[in-house]
Amino acid sequence: MKKTLVLATGNQGKVTELAQMLSSLEIEVLPQSDFNVPDVPETGTTFVENAIIKARHAAKLTGFPAIADDSGLEVDGLNGAPGVYSARFAGENANDQANIDKLLAELGDNPTRNARFWCVLVLMRHANDPTPLICSASWEGQITQSQDGQGGFGYDPIFYVPELGCTSAQLSKEQKNAISHRGQALQTLLAELKLKGGL
Repeated sequence: MKKTLVLATGNQGKVTELAQMLSSLEIEVLPQSDFNVPDVPETGTTFVENAIIKARHAAKLTGFPAIADDSGLEVDGLNGAPGVYSARFAGENANDQANIDKLLAELGDNPTRNARFWCVLVLMRHANDPTPLICSASWEGQITQSQDGQGGFGYDPIFYVPELGCTSAQLSKEQKNAISHRGQALQTLLAELKLKGGL
C-alpha cells in the first residue's frame, strides 16, 4: 500500500519533480494544497530554517509525514543574493520573469557570473519529530546574459551548465533530475529512507 507524503509547497513544478523521483518507493506525493494547508510565512534566515518551518506546518495540519524543500540561487557577483529570497527577489508576489529581469539588471555586465542553486530537503515524520531528516546539495553553474530554453521553472533559463553547454531550461526532466541540486538532495534522502526501511 502506498504511503502518503505531503509536499509543503504550492509549486507544481516541485510537486511533479519530487513525485517522479519518489515513485520507486511506493510513496504518493500530494501537495499541501490538496489539504487546504495555507502557506506559512518563511521567517527563517537560512534554507534549513525555512524548510523546517514549512515541513512542520504541513505535518501539523495534515497529520501525514511532510517534506519541504527550501531552495534558491546564490550568485557570486551579487554577494550571494538572491539566496533565501530567490522566490520573492522582485517582491512578495513576483513571478519567475520578474525575478529573472531583476537579477539580470542587477548583475549587468559584472564579469563574476559564477552561481549555484542550493536545495535543502527536510522530512518530518510528524509535527514534533525531534530528528527530522535533513539533506542538502548544490549545483554549480553560471548566469547567462540572456534567457534560453523553455523547460524548468524559476531561474532555469539563465542558469548555464558548463559541462553540458546549455541552460538548465534546455535540459530534459530526466537530465535535470539526475544532476540538479534538488535531484542530488533527493537521492541522498532516498538513500536515507531505504536505509531506514521507508517512512
